[in-house]
Amino acid sequence: MMNIAMAAQRAAAGNDLPEASSKATGDYTRIGDMAREFGVTLRALRFYEDKGLLTPARMGTTRLYTADDKRRLQQILLGRKIGFSLNDIKEVLDLHDPRGANEKQFRLVLKKSQRQMARLEKQHQTIEEAIADLRRLVADVSAKLHAERPASDGA
Repeated sequence: MMNIAMAAQRAAAGNDLPEASSKATGDYTRIGDMAREFGVTLRALRFYEDKGLLTPARMGTTRLYTADDKRRLQQILLGRKIGFSLNDIKEVLDLHDPRGANEKQFRLVLKKSQRQMARLEKQHQTIEEAIADLRRLVADVSAKLHAERPASDGA
């Protein structure tokens, strides 16, 4: 599983793109091809555009996505997968400087990732406790049903 820091490093190195779509037009990919390539809906792409996360080029009404848009979408999807809000994702992406070392961006990614890790670990602990409680409940109820069955058969 890729973490956001790795995604950021891969994006900076330019080697994080998924397989190029065979239906790409020149250096651009149309919205339908982009959606298929990343397994998202057209609506999701438009939503990310409305939120300022993606800014595809336009030819008339046709949205055309660049390699940079693909990198951004991959980072958006990773951010969503690990539980970042769209505002957090936008804040991180907006700090990217294609000509810089991106130290400020990496520091923000680290801070947000550590905070999210603590949240997820707490949720994980809560879930583990709930599972243990459910296992005890199932065992207790099963035992009671099993204990009552022979008594009810003799009546």
